[in-house]
Amino acid sequence: MTKNISKAVEKFEQWQPNNSQESFLTINTLECHTGGEPLRIITSGFPGLKGKSILAKVEECKSNYDDLRRALMFEPRGHADMYGAIITDAERDDSHFGAIFIHNEGYSTMCGHAVIALTKTAVESGVVARTGDVTKVVIDVPCGQIHALAYSQGDVVKQVSFKCVPSFVYAKEQQIQVEGIGLVQFDIAYGGAFYAYVQASPLGLSLMPEQQEKLIDYGRKIKQAIIESTAPELSITHPTTPELSFLYGVIFIDDSPNQGVHSRNVCIFADGELDRSPTGSGVSGRIALHHAKGQVALNEAIIIESILASPFSVQAIEALSFAGFAAVIPEVTGDAYVCGKGQWLINSEDPLKYGFLLR
Repeated sequence: MTKNISKAVEKFEQWQPNNSQESFLTINTLECHTGGEPLRIITSGFPGLKGKSILAKVEECKSNYDDLRRALMFEPRGHADMYGAIITDAERDDSHFGAIFIHNEGYSTMCGHAVIALTKTAVESGVVARTGDVTKVVIDVPCGQIHALAYSQGDVVKQVSFKCVPSFVYAKEQQIQVEGIGLVQFDIAYGGAFYAYVQASPLGLSLMPEQQEKLIDYGRKIKQAIIESTAPELSITHPTTPELSFLYGVIFIDDSPNQGVHSRNVCIFADGELDRSPTGSGVSGRIALHHAKGQVALNEAIIIESILASPFSVQAIEALSFAGFAAVIPEVTGDAYVCGKGQWLINSEDPLKYGFLLR
């Protein structure tokens, strides 16, 4: 009988896979969060993805390695709200690296919270050489090229800002009848992904953690109703890139209970995922919407917080025309933290090796 706990713990720690009897794929990750929203950065073990563009690499992943996405996002290694990033070669000569964003349903076109965490860890790990207190990091993502700045104190990146792709309002002041909810009024805007923006209080919603299940339920129903609508103005088409032409999520907006905060929003995206952060691409679309409605001026920064009260600062730093749309360039600022390292084993004999989801 084992009596010495320290020896027992040491033996547990020394466990190694028996590759002579079982076949394991080992994938290593760096675990982060931005405003509470997880980011699992895959650092080794994932097969190299072919394709000249990030969008081509996404298609390669969908076709050949989607089971690994599920294994890393789903239980028992993840959960229904897990989020990840696959690091790839850069698409453009002046970018440092590329990233593919993954979640419970598939793949994202843009992810601001991931860009913030990737920028921090790229500089702190030496992937991108630090250039003093401010270091520029350029990342290729499915919706385009993202320019970020890492602000360091010593060896630690304390804050990150990034310029999003041109963001614009797609459809203003729309309404739709949703079964089980009633009439829902909304706008659609693009900030690297398309979102429907809905005021929470007219629907009896409160953007508090205790209402998470109702928020997910309403977000799913509204998203599905918009997708299934035959109204031509709700048929989403990205003006330059067909692969980006879909409604990614629903963002509920309400006042904040906290001083100095413009508002709170909660994003329900993918297959009912609830973003713990304010949603970087979501606030990019929101600042385009506020600017188009004359509510926020150029270079006027506002604070938008999440369901956890974690904040992003966002401002429109430039107005421009983009493929026939009046657009802005948003700048989003936030912080991220590293919370662990992971080594995940995928045993070929495990009947649940590619994961499952229970809610």
